Amino acid sequence: MKLRIVFAAAVVVGSCGARAYAQDGRSVTEPRVPVSCATLTASLHHSNGKLAEADEMKLDTQRIQAALDSCTPGKAVELKAAPGRDSFLSGPLQLRAGVTLIVDAGVTLFASRNPREYDTRPGACGVISTGGGGCKPLIGGTRVEGAGVMGDGVIDGRGGESMLGSNVTWWQLADQARSGGTQNNPRLLVLSGCDNFTLYRITLRNSPNFHVSYSGGNGFTVWGVKVYSPKNARNTDGIDPGNSTNVTIAYSWIDTGDDNVAIKAGAGLPTTHMTIAHNHFYSGHGMSIGSETNGGASAIRVIDLSIDGADNGIRIKSNSTRGGLVHDVVYEDVCIRNTKNPIYMDTHYTATVSPEQGRIPVFQDITLRNVRIAGEGRLMLDGFDAEHPLKMSFDNVILDAPASINVMASHASLTVGPGSVNFRPQGEDVSVSGNAAGATPNACTGKFVPFPR
Repeated sequence: MKLRIVFAAAVVVGSCGARAYAQDGRSVTEPRVPVSCATLTASLHHSNGKLAEADEMKLDTQRIQAALDSCTPGKAVELKAAPGRDSFLSGPLQLRAGVTLIVDAGVTLFASRNPREYDTRPGACGVISTGGGGCKPLIGGTRVEGAGVMGDGVIDGRGGESMLGSNVTWWQLADQARSGGTQNNPRLLVLSGCDNFTLYRITLRNSPNFHVSYSGGNGFTVWGVKVYSPKNARNTDGIDPGNSTNVTIAYSWIDTGDDNVAIKAGAGLPTTHMTIAHNHFYSGHGMSIGSETNGGASAIRVIDLSIDGADNGIRIKSNSTRGGLVHDVVYEDVCIRNTKNPIYMDTHYTATVSPEQGRIPVFQDITLRNVRIAGEGRLMLDGFDAEHPLKMSFDNVILDAPASINVMASHASLTVGPGSVNFRPQGEDVSVSGNAAGATPNACTGKFVPFPR
């Protein structure tokens, strides 16, 4: 299967025959699993997704890390089941350039529940403090080119299980931090400056914090990946690429307690040329850009997406403490249902008074094409002010139940057509131009499918 990506050109995507606009500058094809340099067999067994308490200190960290360290670039370390044994238990691992970690079908790599394994300084992980940064991730990579994590197995962060030596789970710690401070919980994968990194077919679940954070890289492919955490698990983002270029997230399923995908665009390297194609989102906070946009985000294409039962659908969020220019963003062939905020353009996201006021969010050249929304909800079209309006176009955007959708708009310059648009936003400093002459609504046939358990 091939997903051909070219700048601003209409192409046939994969084998589905759908025409779309893609923006990753690479020609992206379905990844291949490399041959193994080492095969490690499981020594533990889980029952209903849990390890025996007596096995909680039997870590496989050292032998997995030793295999990664000695593997030849271009090959892989494979985690394999053995008769009656299907589990590995590990603390933090560091990937190496050109080396792939493979978790075979039927195998689960469990994260240690011991906060001390993840400490960046003594006692820093598994606590609430005035700042974050207290935990190493389970799997980390720093400037390792051509590495990856693959396989049909599972990596389980165990966010809903109690930390060792405590009766508090990672997610409960995150909830406790709502009243003040920052929870220090490990992320599942943190990848920094890792060019040409690949996630393929792996299932990632129950991360104590974000599942995947990718930053500062050129070339990131996510293909056929499943991400799951409960909808009430705080700050469990699915996949967050930021300050990176040439990113594709394709043919994946994401069901989380926070942003399904959040494109981060803080100060630093450009955040640009990203394609999010042929994906299914479930619970979560939607297909997001932000809240950091002060570095600017552009050339982003979201193609063939279903969002089912989320808090937010299509969302761009920022405020005057972290805002910047977001432009050249196209959402095409998107089906949304049973989502509280199907379209949410928010330039005053969690706005607070700050010495950094003045980083104004500017959202312009935002296009929605062939989008259909079923169910009740709210559309928020919020420009910052009269000097910095939201500039957005709607082409064949249909609400199945327009009377059940509350459309709120301010400081917005909107264009409709040529396809039908069956709502007309009104509000302070809102203008609507164009001619929506008619089109067949997106059929959304086959879009909504169950999460593959």
